[in-house]
Amino acid sequence: MQNHEDKLYMSCAMELAKKALGRTSPNPIVGAVIVKDGRIVGQGFHKKAGAAHAEVNALKEAGEQARGAQIYVTLEPCCHYGRTPPCTEALIKAGIQKAVIAMLDPNPLVAGKGKEKLENAGMSVQVGVLEKEARSMNEFYIKFIEQKRPFVALKTAMTLDGKIASYTGDSRWISGEKSRRYVHQLRNIYDGVMVGIGTVLADDPSLNTRLGKQGQRDPARIIVDRDLRLPLESKIALSSKGQTTYIICAEGQDQKRIRDLEQLGVKIIECRDSESDLSLTTAMRELAQRGIISILLEGGAALNASMLEQKLVDKVHWFIAPKIMGGKDAFSPVAGIGAASVRQALNIKNMEIQQMDEDVMITGYLRW
Repeated sequence: MQNHEDKLYMSCAMELAKKALGRTSPNPIVGAVIVKDGRIVGQGFHKKAGAAHAEVNALKEAGEQARGAQIYVTLEPCCHYGRTPPCTEALIKAGIQKAVIAMLDPNPLVAGKGKEKLENAGMSVQVGVLEKEARSMNEFYIKFIEQKRPFVALKTAMTLDGKIASYTGDSRWISGEKSRRYVHQLRNIYDGVMVGIGTVLADDPSLNTRLGKQGQRDPARIIVDRDLRLPLESKIALSSKGQTTYIICAEGQDQKRIRDLEQLGVKIIECRDSESDLSLTTAMRELAQRGIISILLEGGAALNASMLEQKLVDKVHWFIAPKIMGGKDAFSPVAGIGAASVRQALNIKNMEIQQMDEDVMITGYLRW
């Protein structure tokens, strides 16, 4: 039974966990709160991969007050040795009396074993408090663990009549300042930002995070560039030693071209290709193996279509500006062949609508 106090303390643990959004990959974000006699005596969160886990940080703050206390933790405590010792052992040793856990860890190394270890040590364990919220909070991690691929969110900004650029290719700025700032907040959270070579050639972007605050970080840049056309003098190429950059290209590229790019710090991922498309599914698995478990897709119409056609998009952040562009040759957010009928159109589930000054942002999920 979830009572008001359990939800309140678990909410506190979740707010702690969210402080590390985008900082723990490929690990989950986790928060923990220790409560004794109706008072919080310790709290902590997992700050980055390889650092102490949330439970350990909370125990450290609680000290001797942890004995006989309850712990509220957003994810099942680990029970195996990784970069850090098992949290289950730390909780048992500290004398925690009860563990309230939002959700079990889908990682096969844990997956109920942590709960079992705590129970076998005589600890009372309750699972499922704010589980839906906990799963949403760790959607990047869950996708990575269950499918070994990054969680991908497609971000696009269009006019009321569905245009992302005019017939001349001009696209600055369709969305307003608040919307654009929100995109930088997303870049601060996602591990990678992904565009096609067409965007790079047209705009020569930096694809960094510009929030102007301490603690921001730049995502890895992922450029889909079948024929390695990225100019060596582009902003992206010249800054690749300071900001991780991957190029996804077709197999069999010129080796000198590859060496020139690698000397600048660019990392090359070669994929099978066909007359129609690169195997972006292969690229996604490669990126996941390199610790990229979430990607913000900021592609043009062609790349957006390819990612959707290969069923690689999980979520959308769709900005709509109160402008009418017009023009039969103006660009739309998604190209490709498209659906033959309305019934075949992709549906967005769990949709939320948010006002961004004059713009509207629609957030939702694709269910494949």
